[in-house]
Amino acid sequence: MPMIDVYAAAGTFASKRDLAQQLAAAVMRWEQVPPIALFENNTAAFIHDLDSDAVSNVAGDSTYVRVQVLTPAGVLDRDKQLGVVRELTEIVAAQARDVTLVDRTWVLIAESPDGGWGIAGHAYTGAEIAEAARRELGQKL
Repeated sequence: MPMIDVYAAAGTFASKRDLAQQLAAAVMRWEQVPPIALFENNTAAFIHDLDSDAVSNVAGDSTYVRVQVLTPAGVLDRDKQLGVVRELTEIVAAQARDVTLVDRTWVLIAESPDGGWGIAGHAYTGAEIAEAARRELGQKL
């Protein structure tokens, strides 16, 4: 159940909602979790508009995007890391309508420690999240 934060200069994206939904859906696919309410309702992206003078590299360029994905520890193996970074970068560039943004999009993957993922006032472990998913899947059968 990742949380995704996107930081970019204001005006980079025409539809922040579309960007957020596409990023969240992509990470869910790469995590390979079932499409149940537990995951769909708790996988989200937050799009942060920055003043253009609030972003800069050493050379003074402010046309960068930073995408930070926080996911439970161990969910993304190396193949999934490579895939999610590639796909999120492609989504960002497409949503910005700027293919060159692929070269200026930074994607950072951070892992929350076991028990460091809170929902509804409870810090869940990976085992507790898996059990909640099994219960929800059982109710659908």
